[in-house]
Amino acid sequence: MNVSIPINHTKAESDLLDRFDDVKEALPGSVAVAALREAAIDQIREKGLPHRRVEEYKYSDLRAFLKSAAPMAAASEMNAVTALMNAEDSYGDLDRYRVVIANGRFIAELSDVDALAAEGASLANIAEALSGENGAQLIAPPKSGPNDGIIALNTAFLQGGVIISVNDGVELSKPVELVQVATGAGGQATRNRISVGNGAKLRLLETFLGDTGAGELNTVFDYDVADTAFLATTRLITGKTEAARLFTSVATIGAEAEFKSLGFIAGPKFARNQQFVNFTGENSEAKIYGVSMAGGDDLADQTLIVDHAVPHCNSREFFKTVLDGRSKGVYQGRINVAPHAQKTDGEMMTQALLLSEEAEMANKPELEIFADDVICAHGATSGQIDEDLLFYLRARGIPEDEAKTLLVLAFLSEAIEEYGEEDVTDRLEERVRDWLAGH
Repeated sequence: MNVSIPINHTKAESDLLDRFDDVKEALPGSVAVAALREAAIDQIREKGLPHRRVEEYKYSDLRAFLKSAAPMAAASEMNAVTALMNAEDSYGDLDRYRVVIANGRFIAELSDVDALAAEGASLANIAEALSGENGAQLIAPPKSGPNDGIIALNTAFLQGGVIISVNDGVELSKPVELVQVATGAGGQATRNRISVGNGAKLRLLETFLGDTGAGELNTVFDYDVADTAFLATTRLITGKTEAARLFTSVATIGAEAEFKSLGFIAGPKFARNQQFVNFTGENSEAKIYGVSMAGGDDLADQTLIVDHAVPHCNSREFFKTVLDGRSKGVYQGRINVAPHAQKTDGEMMTQALLLSEEAEMANKPELEIFADDVICAHGATSGQIDEDLLFYLRARGIPEDEAKTLLVLAFLSEAIEEYGEEDVTDRLEERVRDWLAGH
């Protein structure tokens, strides 16, 4: 007989359970959606928040980090307008469409709905879709990571988000920036579904502005990349904040398709960017890049699982981390190759540069291969600035601080430039320089 042993909830866990009781009646969705929310909060009730005894969270203990949980953020469209006007432009003069989510809710009035429609892309409010006949399908547990505690939290407290659909054969003339704005303290839970039709092309810029105060920001992205389609996503997880920044991507890739992503972390006290990539069609390619910078006692976690479920697909994973102070970096990556996924080609590399003797990097690259006709490799390195290179630059009259900046920038720029989206490269390298100037 199996006996369920109740856990002793932390204050944050108790706060989250109380919060759910307070807000569940006001959250959007059908009866089926409400049932999924109840199941998700039951998972938190029974297992608690993810902690170090859960293998995937061994190096980034969310339960230990969250001391309490703030109430959910309230809607405030007017504050969103002010925040957008006052915020630093993440991409300078880059011409782009904009889609705005404020405090977890899609704001059509601030988004380029008509301009996108004219090009063959539509926007829909996910909060409204949750009340429809197929609403439960939008937040059903994904095939990858179905028991993940962060996804369960997102499901329980989901306030809203946006559905972006690009029609078959459409190539948008400029990138789409999906901006999530926090205008006040409070937790935010958002889910965004991005569908790219057959032969269509989309470049997506994911930006987060403002500060949630003591409230966590929990965002899930569902990417559906159809046959022969192309999707490139650039995610900025920046800004100094004491709250947890939790991001999850679930990508489903069709046949002869291309998917690229870059996750850029710099600033938050606790940031976890986890990605689940699933190949469902043959002859496709995924290129996943990550750049992380952490100082003080910050934690930057990049977690990735790539499932090669079909033959003849390629994946490349390349992650760079720079750590200062007593910060901690985490890279967990796994390539899974199914028994029938022959002719798979997968390579994974993670490299860390430690600027302080107290900084710590946890590298955990893995291969799980059940096919015999594959090419797969992984590697991991950690080290300090090369003293010979530093001496070379100083011997040519470059001051020590500037020489170190050049070496660190060159180290991180390798991943940024290999990502290949030239119109965002300069802006990302500028953010690297800004971070280095403060460390």
